Amino acid sequence: MTNDQPFVDLRKYDQSWFDRGRPSWYVLLWWFVQAIAFPLTPQPLNILRSALLRLFGARIGKGVLIRPTARFTYPWKVTIGNYSWIGDNVVIYSLDQIHIGEHCVVSQKSYLCTGTHDLQDPAFGLKTASITIENGAWVAADCFVGPGVQIGANAVIGARSSVFTNMPSGQVCCGSPCRPKTPRLKLDPSTTP
Repeated sequence: MTNDQPFVDLRKYDQSWFDRGRPSWYVLLWWFVQAIAFPLTPQPLNILRSALLRLFGARIGKGVLIRPTARFTYPWKVTIGNYSWIGDNVVIYSLDQIHIGEHCVVSQKSYLCTGTHDLQDPAFGLKTASITIENGAWVAADCFVGPGVQIGANAVIGARSSVFTNMPSGQVCCGSPCRPKTPRLKLDPSTTP
């Protein structure tokens, strides 16, 4: 251990300006409901999990599949379009808005993170920015998607990728940091057996 002085003084950290969107008692009620209700619901009860999220302000489309181990920090800041899937152990860290389009897949253990800290600020100030995942996109297993990122329609984010910048539509993207690699080709259903 060195004796170098820290660049930050965490005693000065202040997020009193941050608006969670609901009063503290409501946030605690949601966390309690999520901790009890989600893990105890059998896999097929997507309707119940979607209903709970809607009850707490999330905008959830029809036919959405949400696994019981998925976690939502503030559901009232989340929109999920029709027929999208949210996998096991996905974390929706919604300090800011998270918009997931229609027919999207966010695979197991992925982390959508709308918050970070200002590394130049001695008080380690909180910064937030929304995440948008457009229609038909697939975020594969164990990916990290950072604040302010937009993933284009029909893009694929390869497993274990770290996404810190916008990804274009219709591209297969992977790596850490994530980069577009090749076009995602649309299969013609008339040519399949």
